[in-house]
Amino acid sequence: MLDRRNFMKTCSGMGLAGTLFPGVLWAQAQAQGATKITKEMIDNAASIADVAIADEYKQMMLDNLNEQAKGYEEIYKLHMPNSVEPALIFDPVLPGMKFETERKPMRISKAPSAAASAAPKNLEDLAFASVRELGELVRTKKVSSLALTEMYLGRLKKYDPALKFAVTLTEERALARAKQADAEIAAGKCRGPLHGLPWGAKDLLATKGVRTTWGAGGFESQMIDEDATVVKRLDKAGAVLVAKLTLGALALGDVWFGGVTRNPWNMNQGSSGSSAGPASATAAGCVAFSIGSETLGSISSPSTRCGCTGLRPSFGLVPRTGAMALSWSMDKLGPICRTVEDCALARGTARGIQLGRESGLAKAARRVFEIRIRTETGRTTRGREGRAGRDSRRTEKARRAEQAPRSSAGKSGIRQKIQRGRVGEIAGDGSESLACRDAEISLPRHGDDADGGIGGGFR
Repeated sequence: MLDRRNFMKTCSGMGLAGTLFPGVLWAQAQAQGATKITKEMIDNAASIADVAIADEYKQMMLDNLNEQAKGYEEIYKLHMPNSVEPALIFDPVLPGMKFETERKPMRISKAPSAAASAAPKNLEDLAFASVRELGELVRTKKVSSLALTEMYLGRLKKYDPALKFAVTLTEERALARAKQADAEIAAGKCRGPLHGLPWGAKDLLATKGVRTTWGAGGFESQMIDEDATVVKRLDKAGAVLVAKLTLGALALGDVWFGGVTRNPWNMNQGSSGSSAGPASATAAGCVAFSIGSETLGSISSPSTRCGCTGLRPSFGLVPRTGAMALSWSMDKLGPICRTVEDCALARGTARGIQLGRESGLAKAARRVFEIRIRTETGRTTRGREGRAGRDSRRTEKARRAEQAPRSSAGKSGIRQKIQRGRVGEIAGDGSESLACRDAEISLPRHGDDADGGIGGGFR
């Protein structure tokens, strides 16, 4: 594969950027479908452009351009899945910092007056109701989750041909979940304000048994055999997934492999993106709420265009495991709803750190960071929780172990220990020394990195 940027860089280095030569040579390579540049191509291009190139410079160009192409081929051979994380650590809590960690109960408004009356004869009159109103109607059994789900599925089918906001309807899954929700509520088990409410997921969130297309040609039939963490959490809250909603191809804009997603209030406009489907479907009253994602404006922009209320949480507040990675250090998942309180209710369910899903590479990088802190400070800190000095007290037994002579054989003396990211030494009698010394560790290769799930933790 030839890369145009590096191709032009090489030609510029030869002093040929201001001539016809680069354009002619590039056109030849593209017309012939060439994977590498040949001496004959250079000769032909030089003749047409009327430039003289010495033979040694021709050979330099060949070596440079074709060597770069080999590099790209090797990268493509890696076939790294979306689940492979870079060695990225995001931890805003520094050693010694203290802040409030208590997770307080969610506060919700009083039951809305609309929920105090009987359900309307035409259920579509509730299509634009808030999550709070719908949740109260379902909780008090004035409207069943099944009836609400069927109503929203009907609207999705009715308006999708014009708005193009749905990739896949999860009808079978949704009806089963709605029936389960009704049975649980009838038995007095209400899981919360989202129980029984139909919602839509941006189609970069993995859903087991349902295709996850990322909105891009070539991925139309992609199946990921795992649910994204956000999907799991909303399932646990009793919410009912009714549709995988559109996104611009690979999370860019509102153009996907099925067309352009439209703004329901102005059909001449696209819905903006990349959370195109969630914003359009929510604004059109085709779901109770939806989950989108944002790297740089992909929740706020379509929400503004379609007249929704979107919430872009702080980076790391909502786990991204199971989501397509666009930018590991910037991707965020958040709700798109019709009211501010709806966003708070949806985010309150989806938020929180997912533990135990760091990749092997990220774990190793974190250990290097923690080892460095302990080596430089001369004391053990619990860097993972950000609490300094918790283990800094050393027992008299540990001090004696530090001063004891080491065995030359190393078996009965002191041995290195790396456990749970903590570095210290174990004396022959089993006591632990908390004085820290340098220790060598090895970073796993990408091929060895089997810890991570789909997507990131952040994601």
